[in-house]
Amino acid sequence: MKVFGICASPRNSTTEYVLTQALDKLDCETVMFTCHNKDLKPCLHCDYCLENKKCIIQDDMGEVYENLQSADGIILATPVQSGSISANMSIIMDRTRALEAIDYNLLRGKIGMSIAVGGDRTGGQDFAHMSNITYFMIHGIIPVSGGPFGSNLGASFWSQDSIDEIKEDTYGMESLNRTLVEFENFLNKYI
Repeated sequence: MKVFGICASPRNSTTEYVLTQALDKLDCETVMFTCHNKDLKPCLHCDYCLENKKCIIQDDMGEVYENLQSADGIILATPVQSGSISANMSIIMDRTRALEAIDYNLLRGKIGMSIAVGGDRTGGQDFAHMSNITYFMIHGIIPVSGGPFGSNLGASFWSQDSIDEIKEDTYGMESLNRTLVEFENFLNKYI
């Protein structure tokens, strides 16, 4: 079993820390892609992928395409920016269109989990989760939350824009642990 984690932060800081914690707790093969120092260009919506079964843009998305295809589970970890997902996460979501041009069912049946890291306690984590969950649903990925008691949509963190502070966010870590339990349950049951 393989889980692919995407850290959509442009920095090497709090979101990457949380995703690393999540992947380290899983008892399977894990791979992490971080957007830090990566070349990611936005989708041109040029339809080149529909005719040629690949994206016209040659950048670091190749690594994402390869790992999305081979993963059984996908964790999307995004910093909250302007009340929702980061620009990097949006680019990755939009560019996934090229995979579906190869095979519409390529991502269907995989298990998906969301992590949102906000500088404020209520900085838009729920909106970021909903964007991740919507992405999962569009592509036939089964979204998993930590359940109705504190992790309704996924693992939510309050970083206060500090690596030291996120390490002290015990509530966020509890939400991560609850969500990981359900994520692993789904992986074991459906994969």
